[in-house]
Amino acid sequence: MIRFAPIVFAVLYGFAMYRFSVWRMSRDLDEKSTELADPILQVLTNRMAQALNIDRIRVHIYEIDPINGLAAPDGRIFITRGFFNKYRQGAVSSEEMASVIAHELGHVALGHSRRRMIDFSGQNAMRTAIAMVLNRFLPGIGPWIANMLMTLLAARLSRGDEFEADAYASALLVKAGIGTGPQKSLFTKLDTLSGAGGRATPPAWMLSHPKTPQRIAAIEANEAKWRVSP
Repeated sequence: MIRFAPIVFAVLYGFAMYRFSVWRMSRDLDEKSTELADPILQVLTNRMAQALNIDRIRVHIYEIDPINGLAAPDGRIFITRGFFNKYRQGAVSSEEMASVIAHELGHVALGHSRRRMIDFSGQNAMRTAIAMVLNRFLPGIGPWIANMLMTLLAARLSRGDEFEADAYASALLVKAGIGTGPQKSLFTKLDTLSGAGGRATPPAWMLSHPKTPQRIAAIEANEAKWRVSP
């Protein structure tokens, strides 16, 4: 039993670190956010709420400059101030912003935050176990290899979550009468909007988000499947 103690400790440590991260993020969001009050976006979120058969969809502005949307572990939806400013400047349409909100709703509805806690704890345990085994044969570099493997696994799981949230958003946008056009057009803008357009990107298998052509292809594959469904 003693030999498994490091693995058990890794699971507990991963759980504790995840909970601390959630607490710290929630506190920061509370301090730096206000509820979104944009009449045009309100019309679109009301249409999505009606499609979901709920009263309303609350969206908050997170007062930071990076362009992003996020779903907090407590279920709240946020758009960063930097992203909202792009919308106010006309670089992003209201329908494209609605697609971001729909995507983040997908993360909430599909329980990705809860899954991430389990994944994070399990990956810590796997990292410790692999490092213990590899250290017998590759002293000194075993932990480095274990960490790299878990980084690749985390990226793969994250890409899976993004595809799932994209699919949820597509279905919601179609049901709300908005369609997937804004979702796809926004993806083509994201690199430019975020300033990453001219930078070299890592290989696809190292990225936490799928590349734009893959995301658009997946959306179009879903649309084709839905068209032929009875």
